[in-house]
Order: sequence, then structure tokens, then C-alpha cells
Amino acid sequence: MSDAPTLAELDGSEPGVRLVNLADVTPERIDWLWPGYLARGKLHVIDGDPGLGKSTMTLDVAARVTNGKPWPDAQPGCTPAGVVLLSAEDGLGDTIRPRLDAAGADVAQVVALTAIPYRDEQSGQLVDRMPALPGDIPRVREAVDQVGAAVVIVDPLMAYLGGDVNSHRDQDVRRALAPLAKMAEQIGAAVILVRHLSKGGGSNAVYRGGGSIGIIGAARLGFTVARDPDDEARVIVACTKANITAMPPSLAYQLVDSPDHGCARVEWHDGPVSYSAADLLHASQESPEDRADRIDAAAWLRGHLVDNGGEAKPNDVIGTGRKVGLSPDALKRAKRQAGVVSRKVDDGWLWVIEP
Repeated sequence: MSDAPTLAELDGSEPGVRLVNLADVTPERIDWLWPGYLARGKLHVIDGDPGLGKSTMTLDVAARVTNGKPWPDAQPGCTPAGVVLLSAEDGLGDTIRPRLDAAGADVAQVVALTAIPYRDEQSGQLVDRMPALPGDIPRVREAVDQVGAAVVIVDPLMAYLGGDVNSHRDQDVRRALAPLAKMAEQIGAAVILVRHLSKGGGSNAVYRGGGSIGIIGAARLGFTVARDPDDEARVIVACTKANITAMPPSLAYQLVDSPDHGCARVEWHDGPVSYSAADLLHASQESPEDRADRIDAAAWLRGHLVDNGGEAKPNDVIGTGRKVGLSPDALKRAKRQAGVVSRKVDDGWLWVIEP
């Protein structure tokens, strides 16, 4: 039996429950930096394998924050503001500064939080250590205040979790990220946490980021960065999770050389792309044989629909495809590559070549 006092037993010297009547709460709208993609006061997670330009892409976003240029989807840019970087893997002079310059950043608006000085108890000397979350959140806030930052980038997150935080233990992760989320809310900054994908299989992007599920659970928006299955030169950014808006369209970029700066820069492609995060992760696990089958199926599917006026019922397509050795799964996977969409009609569905 519980020893906790009932409300009737409280004599007024102890606090009771704290209740808020929702009629007394003023409705507020999300304060977007980049509508649909980047929100002030919220945590965001970006997941992806090494070598895809995640860090270069986040620095391109940072540059747009500092100079107010339009966003990659052509939406108007934000009011120029500062950026705080916590970057454990790239050098400031030979990598980060050149990438920011190539992206056109106002570098005076960017500060990197590189170390926390402390006095060694034995030697009495000041020495540096890496920032650690959540303990050094007050130091992060100091950096935010210094440049009026609207964005904080932690790249990669795992390098900055404190030694007492087990990144695979949900309780530890939530304990570490809750104060960070609170800081973001209080200062109105968008916090971007960068992770590598785990080595485990599966096409459910929510479970593929490194560490505990609590990391993506704490974020209000999550994105997966992966190679375009049909164009090795192109990288796609697809939404994994969106708690505060509808899932925004996927976008694509490629890394191009910036000779004047001795580094690569991001070149965004016009318009959205139709790949989802699940599509990208599924394609990344394709065997060479499966990929070849999908390419063959896409070529056959498009030709078949062209021969039939640009549209046909799915069952008819699948039935004809079987006769030439194409499985239903191969045809369904090939739809996007073939530029084919499903359209509802009065008597069912059609597969239609996109105009």
C-alpha cells in the first residue's frame, strides 16, 4: 500500500499537483526558420552513412542562416542570424572554414565551441576538454548568446554525449537530450544533431540511426541522407519523422568541386523528388542482381504503358509482366524509376506515366 499522502492529507505546507487548464493556454504557431524543415526551439536529427556530404550539407544550411539566402527548395530565406558549431571530425582551418566560404557564409556570424578549459587538480594548470552533453549546455548557451545564434549544429552527436551517457540506453539518452530540448525552446534556436546510420538492416528509417531510439524520439523532425538509387552522383534528403508538420518533400543535392576554396560544396537540384526514407534504405540493401532486375523492369514498364496510351490497370500490367519473367515486386519497385504513379479512378486504380 502506498505511503503517499492523499490530497485531503496535505495541510498546505506541501505542494499538490500542478494543473493547467487548457482554456488558459494561448495557442502558438511553430516558428519556422525553413518552413517544413527547420523550426526554432526544436531538436532535429540528420542520419546518414559517411561519405555522402552530411556535414557539407549542414554547413550549407548554416551559411543560409547567416546570409539569409533562399532555402534549397526556393522558399525565402530567414532573417540573417548566427550559428554555433560543435564539430568533432573536421578541422576548422582546412575543412570547415573553406566549406563555409564556398557556401557564401558570413563567417563572422559563426562560432565553433571547440573546448572547455578547466583547472587540473594535480598540476594546477588550465587544460582543455571536449564539450559534453548535457553538462555543458550552459556553455553552449553562452556561445548562442555571443552570436545571436538561430541554429546549433552538433556533428556527430555521439562524440559529445558525456561519459556517463550510454547512447544505446533510452533512459540515458532522454536524460541527456531533455535539457538540450529545453535550451532550444528557451532561446528559440533550432538544434541539429548529426548521426551515422547503424549497420543493422531494415528499411524503417526511425530505427536505423545510431544509438537509442530515444534520440529520434526527442527530435521533432528527422531526416535520412542516402544515395539516389538511380544516380550515384546524387544524394537525397528524405524526412524520417515529422511531429510538428506534414512530412515535407524529399530534396536532392550533389557535391561539386569548388576550386577557389579547395573543397566540395553542395549544389541543390531543382524541385522535390519522390523517394521516401524507406525507399532509400531499401534500395541501399539491394543486391546487384536486384538492382539490375529493377532497371530492366522500369524500362519494360514504361514501354508497356507508352504502348497502351500511357496508362493501364495494375493487375493487367502485372499479369503481362509475369509472362515476360518480371515479378510483381520488381514491377512495384520499378514504378518510381519509370516515372509511373498510381491514380484513383471510379472503378479502381491505374498506373499512369507522370506528365
